[in-house]
Amino acid sequence: MNNTTVTQGAAIQVRAVSKHYGALHAVDGVDLTVQRGEIFGLIGHNGAGKSTLFKMMLGLIAPTAGEILINGTAVSGREFRQTRRQLGYLPENVVLYDNLSGLETLKFFAKLKGAPQQQCAPMLERVGLAHAVNRPLREYSKGMRQRLGFAQALLGEPRVLFLDEPTNGLDPQAIRDFYATLRGLRDSGVTVIITSHILAELQERVDRLAIMSAGKIQALGSVTQLREQMHMPLTIALGIDAADIARAQQALHAIDGVSSSVNPQGLIVSCPRAAKMAVLAACMNLGSGLSDLSIQEPSLEDVFFGFSD
Repeated sequence: MNNTTVTQGAAIQVRAVSKHYGALHAVDGVDLTVQRGEIFGLIGHNGAGKSTLFKMMLGLIAPTAGEILINGTAVSGREFRQTRRQLGYLPENVVLYDNLSGLETLKFFAKLKGAPQQQCAPMLERVGLAHAVNRPLREYSKGMRQRLGFAQALLGEPRVLFLDEPTNGLDPQAIRDFYATLRGLRDSGVTVIITSHILAELQERVDRLAIMSAGKIQALGSVTQLREQMHMPLTIALGIDAADIARAQQALHAIDGVSSSVNPQGLIVSCPRAAKMAVLAACMNLGSGLSDLSIQEPSLEDVFFGFSD
């Protein structure tokens, strides 16, 4: 019997996992826990180790060292065959048969996964393909193929979803619908782990994320936590009358770590997160001289390059 300790509430546990291909350490000593009912982002440059880690969590390749548990079951154990039925996977490049219709394709995957055939038609409607159920895939656009791939990942009501670049080819409305579906799944307790190179998409849509580089996890947490770890300054745009700019700069520069530059609308202020309230108080003292104010947090892209460079 395996004496593995299972972390309560954890859907995915990765413990000291490595994957070596000769001298290449594709994944190098990764520790990671993803909670049940969490949307978790995994980001990194090409070659960072994301896809290799994905494949190990799915049981497609074996780690060189370490251990992976999905819903408390070791990926390397005999019991994982049953656990695998609770997983959904959308690969980055979906390979489908052009001569089959959308409905025939989904029925084919349902048979492979042991999912009920009666799920297929409603699933196609759920992903916005009700109008194309009988159309051959050779007539599908890239976005339609991507939605069909998502539909097959949802067959069998998986408890853990692995999504690799899932919004490739989707238009803005389809992307919005996709993430609305993910939120509904999360609220029902499904765990989602997602990779994407479109960082602006993930910024407001994941609960936590990990940044990978050179096979290791360089940073882990919510977007807000990662901003705080990097000590990245805020940018505050102020609409100020030209006659009040000098007075505003004098007040702002008295606050530690704050700098400003003049633009046509007034001032652009850079300040440490800890100084935000002091800056806002100084701005309020300008009275009617202040006509506008907006605060810009560092983007996920800023955070990503800060950790990965």
